Amino acid sequence: MSGGVDSAVAAARAVDAGHDVVGVHLALARDPASTRTGARGCCTIEDARDARRAADVLGIPFYVWDLAERFERDVVEDFVAEYAAGRTPNPCVRCNERIKFSALLDKALALGFDAVCTGHYARLVDDAGTGARSLHRAVDPGKDQSYVLAVLPPERLAHALFPLGDTPKAAVRAEAAARGIQVAAKPDSHDICFIADGDTRRWLGARLGSRPGPIVDTDGAVLGEHGGAHGFTVGQRHGLRLERPAPDGRPRYVLEIQPVSNTVVVGARDALTVTGVDGEAATWCGPAASVGDRVGVQVRAHGEEVPGTVDVVGPDRGVGVRLDRPLTGVARGQTLALYDGTRVVGSATIGGTRRVA
Repeated sequence: MSGGVDSAVAAARAVDAGHDVVGVHLALARDPASTRTGARGCCTIEDARDARRAADVLGIPFYVWDLAERFERDVVEDFVAEYAAGRTPNPCVRCNERIKFSALLDKALALGFDAVCTGHYARLVDDAGTGARSLHRAVDPGKDQSYVLAVLPPERLAHALFPLGDTPKAAVRAEAAARGIQVAAKPDSHDICFIADGDTRRWLGARLGSRPGPIVDTDGAVLGEHGGAHGFTVGQRHGLRLERPAPDGRPRYVLEIQPVSNTVVVGARDALTVTGVDGEAATWCGPAASVGDRVGVQVRAHGEEVPGTVDVVGPDRGVGVRLDRPLTGVARGQTLALYDGTRVVGSATIGGTRRVA
């Protein structure tokens, strides 16, 4: 129970379904703020109190579990290391993989619980014949969170509950109000929970320090200087502070980050388009994809789904897809999620892109 409306209603529905429910708030910050800053962030002392009040309304036991050390190591330090390596990670994916459905779930199972129930907007469907469980998109496309859950294998999905997947967000808020849950109108948290002010570049700079390097064009001509390549991501346009305009007067975008030489390469938007994406460390939510499978491809949490064809499945958990139409600004480190209709096939971490004829 994060202290928000979604997890409160998820807990309420679990109680209504007859489960023996215990509310758990995760203390993930070593030095949590007292209150939320606007609608950003979560895991503050105020959020813990909101979660406790919701548990009291539902009449369920409530605990705070301190997973701050694990979160720092598995999510925050991973986030910093990925940016230092010139990649663009998704910390929400890592949190679901390593905290909520690893550290939290393992502790819950060890204590005799059967499942972790969350307020994620996604659906779980059990096959009537085989009993196999599959992960699907939520009914509300604007709130669908299956992308950040696509890293969960079958053994984790078997111990998960997502009661909100068939309900639009507006109806969830109305239900919370009808139940007397005070957070019914509480704003959603957004951006990165451990960067409360949303300034990722400044936050990374404080962790990694200043390391000036060149900004160059595709011919190697120096166009300016940056304070650290970790402050940039592929597809970025603003904040480049270039000393010379492009010959054609068009804006330039970050095309590549070279961490070894601490170089940022910029160029025209056309150079950002890719028609092939390759992933590593694939996780399959059910049966693994095969070469030739038609899939939907999503590379951002709220990005569009593009149709494509699986053209590589490697023995080392690698997977590659050829897109029916190009995508723009795909960065190494992002999550590649594959779909079969509404069903989540699996995911991988993007290790490279291609321009396939």
